[in-house]
Amino acid sequence: MENKHILSSFDDDLKKLNDNLLKLGNGALTNFDSCIDNFGTQDIGEIDKVINGDIILDELDDKVQKLGFEIIALRAPQAADLRRIIVALKIATIFERIGDYSRNISNRTKLLVELNYSDLPGVNIGKMGQKTITMIEDVIDSYVNEDDKLAVKVRNSDVKIDKMHTQYYLEIVASMQRNKKLAPTGAHLLFIAKNIERVADYVTDIAEQVYFLVNGTVLSDHRPKADESSLIIPEKELKNEN
Repeated sequence: MENKHILSSFDDDLKKLNDNLLKLGNGALTNFDSCIDNFGTQDIGEIDKVINGDIILDELDDKVQKLGFEIIALRAPQAADLRRIIVALKIATIFERIGDYSRNISNRTKLLVELNYSDLPGVNIGKMGQKTITMIEDVIDSYVNEDDKLAVKVRNSDVKIDKMHTQYYLEIVASMQRNKKLAPTGAHLLFIAKNIERVADYVTDIAEQVYFLVNGTVLSDHRPKADESSLIIPEKELKNEN
């Protein structure tokens, strides 16, 4: 946002839009970080804070959307200015969705606490969450610094989350097959793992928007992907088919 406009009020509007977007992004990061931490600590009070705090992100998203459309209506921005506003509106929506997934993970975690959840052998969902947190931190940095190279790096790192999700899917299903009593716990863990994987997907969408903001062109749709959970038939089902 280095370019100055004839009307200083235009610059003020763009700064206000950007400041609210960053507030929303950092709020989404905080909520997701907390929901991953709460998955391990199982602190009901902290879990409820994430669940109840999602409304703040919803309100910030609404604020960004209204600001963006007001600027478009009143200032008739063109070229790079219009691109910046459109990107801000899209990224805001994505951050709001990350907040929704943090709330969903927290709701599932709360149910796991009620089920007296204990770790399943070989399943470390928190590790996948931590790697996703790093992705969110990096994508925010890429937006602030308009660093398209970091944006591409973030986008390509999603493949690691895909691989972890596939691995955890197999491990959780295997545990459920060995012990049917683990089915309720396993079901919630499957949803939590999938939600984390979806958050990482949303982060790649933000990274692509940052690249577009900087370059005015879109990245290729052919990004690395490795989540095969939807294509896998559990081993016991395969045996039953033979």
